[in-house]
Amino acid sequence: MDDWMLHKLREVSVEERVGELKKPSDKKAIEEWNRSGVKFTARSGKLEQVYYAAVNKLLDCIVPTGGEEPILQEGGIYLGCWLESTGTINAELLSRFIPSVSERTYQSFANYQREDGLFPYKITENGPSYRQIQLVTPLARSVWNHYQLNQPDKSFLRTMYDAMSSYDEWIAANRNTRGSGCVEAFSTFDTGHDLSPRFWHVPDTPHLGDASQFNPDSPILPFLAPDLTANIYCQRLYLARIAEELGFSRDVWLAKAEESLSSLFRHCFDQEDHFFYDLDRNDEWVRVQSDVLLRVMACEVGEREFFDVMLKRYLLNTSKFFAKYPFTSLAMDDPRFDPFSSYNSWGGPSNFLSLIRTPHAFEHHGRHVELTWIIYPILASFAKATRFSQAISPWTGDEGFTETYSPSILCLLDYVERLCGILPTPAGELWFTGLLPYDMDHGDELAGETGYSRIVDGVTFELVNTRLRCEIYKDGECSMSFPSGIRILTARDGSLKGIVGMSTRLVTGVVCYGDKELNFQIKGNEQQYFENHSFVKGTDIGIINPTYR
Repeated sequence: MDDWMLHKLREVSVEERVGELKKPSDKKAIEEWNRSGVKFTARSGKLEQVYYAAVNKLLDCIVPTGGEEPILQEGGIYLGCWLESTGTINAELLSRFIPSVSERTYQSFANYQREDGLFPYKITENGPSYRQIQLVTPLARSVWNHYQLNQPDKSFLRTMYDAMSSYDEWIAANRNTRGSGCVEAFSTFDTGHDLSPRFWHVPDTPHLGDASQFNPDSPILPFLAPDLTANIYCQRLYLARIAEELGFSRDVWLAKAEESLSSLFRHCFDQEDHFFYDLDRNDEWVRVQSDVLLRVMACEVGEREFFDVMLKRYLLNTSKFFAKYPFTSLAMDDPRFDPFSSYNSWGGPSNFLSLIRTPHAFEHHGRHVELTWIIYPILASFAKATRFSQAISPWTGDEGFTETYSPSILCLLDYVERLCGILPTPAGELWFTGLLPYDMDHGDELAGETGYSRIVDGVTFELVNTRLRCEIYKDGECSMSFPSGIRILTARDGSLKGIVGMSTRLVTGVVCYGDKELNFQIKGNEQQYFENHSFVKGTDIGIINPTYR
């Protein structure tokens, strides 16, 4: 195997690669990063350099905000922490690297919760703001995944549970004025959809800056909003899990979740288009096909067969959302589509907030291979980037509006770990993925062969990927080797649990595990489980190929 790559990985010093630490909190953050053991190296190309530039810029996004202790900020021009992103999906990703900052970020929303139950939509150095709701990723899912990964004291979970329960009551009391059971959008910013044609002729903010009011003179408000409704549906599913963990009944939350799901399909789903639309006050669908679809899918709505139709018709369709650098924020065949990324727009460009929400939607349904088709071009885009922007051009992959934007920084860290790293899951598994970044643009080499390390429960794991074969090391000793093109699933102690096919090609070979040589043959997305000294076939769902119309 490649001893040079292993030696290079072990010689990496994160402090040296990150560079000068600018503030006292940087030292604490890097110390915690080092406790995660995460390091990445590559034989060649620009990706390794960009990776550590991202870690450096991440530190700029961890600062005191509305309090003395540092939390995660959105970054760029957004000098604060937003519930739709920073306080949910961004912190959920950061939880694998610097979990204490994630936990403080979650708690900051509970700390600033209003007496009537409303969370602030953002927290800045000037304090909390309650003008709108601005929901996308369910907070309860992010909190639950952080808890499962890091096992903080249950007092954290109880604090967040009480706060999220009160927030659910506020939403039910104030955002269901039409009695539909859906969650209503009163303004553009309620969903963070700046400049989206979805909200043309709708005010950016709720009436009089009050999150419980909409413009009474609007001919179309309020909207029954599919993404807001899906958020509360998923929120309630995870509140049920949290309730059970705390010793409470989960039944009430499951019943409420079912009510939300039923309302979502009754009012916002068009059977013919197989798409989710807002329903305006006149019971007319707002026929704008946007990233609302991906948001709903990331909230675990529908079974795999339902998601597969969405892949065929929309997400993997090059006339809809599957641009050269996916996913666009508006369907490309919509005459209102605007690809320009030089300003804050959800009317066309590919936004990094969409990209970090994408993995959950795909992996929830076992669509691991299809997810790599998004990861490959985005990593190619990163390799040529000079800053970490909010969006990229769907045509060229060039960076767009703003810089030092934490969602794009965390997207890079997350995508590297999912493609060629070691990813710990909330379910208690470790994923060792035997793929390499692919040279998508002009043949420019991104990384060549790679090395990745992570410390889990005091054990140091290392993964070295070459074009033909991969090796896993456990506390310095080789514990497993396998052909490229598959993902190894283990328990947190590194014991083998199974394999997943990660390529469109049929992968055949041998997994060397201890003194065992385990022959296998596996198709893309197929899962096999390690039982009785051999691999046993599990699920085999096939692959959904890209479409063009």
